[in-house]
Amino acid sequence: MKKRLPIMMMLLLAAGSAFAQGSTAAEAVQKTNLLELIKTGGWTMWPLGGFSFFMVVLIIQNFISLRPKTLLHSEMMPELLKMMLDKKSKTALIYCRKNPSMFANTFGAGLERCLDGEAEIDFQKVKESVEEASVEQMSKLMKPIDYLSIIGASAPMLGLLGTVSGMIKAFNTMGTTGMGKPELLAGNIGEALITTATGLVIAIPAMFFFFFFKKGFQKTLATLGRNIGFLFDALQTGKEPVSFMDLATLEQMDGE
Repeated sequence: MKKRLPIMMMLLLAAGSAFAQGSTAAEAVQKTNLLELIKTGGWTMWPLGGFSFFMVVLIIQNFISLRPKTLLHSEMMPELLKMMLDKKSKTALIYCRKNPSMFANTFGAGLERCLDGEAEIDFQKVKESVEEASVEQMSKLMKPIDYLSIIGASAPMLGLLGTVSGMIKAFNTMGTTGMGKPELLAGNIGEALITTATGLVIAIPAMFFFFFFKKGFQKTLATLGRNIGFLFDALQTGKEPVSFMDLATLEQMDGE
């Protein structure tokens, strides 16, 4: 037992030394910060960084500006509906001008055709005016969404350009110094891999939010057209649309 004790102590010391060396190596890897990764990635990391910053700004902007509450202002519907039933097109236009939004601007464009001085309202012209205004509003609000698509398509290509650049440098290093300096070769290969990964990390959320905002905006546009159609139907027929009637009114109509 006494002879085995020194051997066990030596094994414990060796294991402790190996563990300490492993911990030191792990700490060295963990100390690799963002700035060192950018330096390793080369020049393409700077435009990729610009893409990532621009992507975050666009996502925040779209979350704020594309909210259905901001675009539709559904709280305006009851008052505007009453104006349409009372044939107060001018009053409704003034109300829309005082409360600008996507809904108010599009509906106001149709109301302008109702005040052109003609005895009877040409609802075909009103419809055309509403469609033109909706396209104008849509193209304006779709720009920040489309920019996300551009970032999602361009970031992987830029990362691939950095990959090609890093591989070219790696082959040049092999051609000039051979395999005598593996640290230079590792740096070139690191540049190639980091830029590809960075491009994909940027592109994946950009494309996800592009489709997310696009689908949400299309749904908002459908609701916008539906609401405006209800209002002009009320102006044309002088009757409240069925969608705005409560259950008691519908039951009363059914009884009649």
